[in-house]
Amino acid sequence: MVIPHLHLNAEKAEGVSKRKAFCNGALSGAVEPIGAALTILATGFFLPAMPYLLSFAAGAMMYVVVEELIPEMSSGEHSNIGVIMFATGFTLMMALDIVLG
Repeated sequence: MVIPHLHLNAEKAEGVSKRKAFCNGALSGAVEPIGAALTILATGFFLPAMPYLLSFAAGAMMYVVVEELIPEMSSGEHSNIGVIMFATGFTLMMALDIVLG
């Protein structure tokens, strides 16, 4: 009754009305400006830690990419070797990029 859907070989859809579904969707997005305002207000508090937080987020994203989006690298009994070699190669290339400009 909450999500409108149509069963196979059914003539009438089950769930809420289109107007109610639209209103619920609009209300769920109404909290975004409030969250944005709170984030702007808290920026001064988090500003000193921002490089560390962003570095952590980038590292987490790299881990997700290596482990989930490149499945061949993390498959098999020696899956950690591929991940470690990727991290080593990435670190080496970043160091060379900084040193060589």
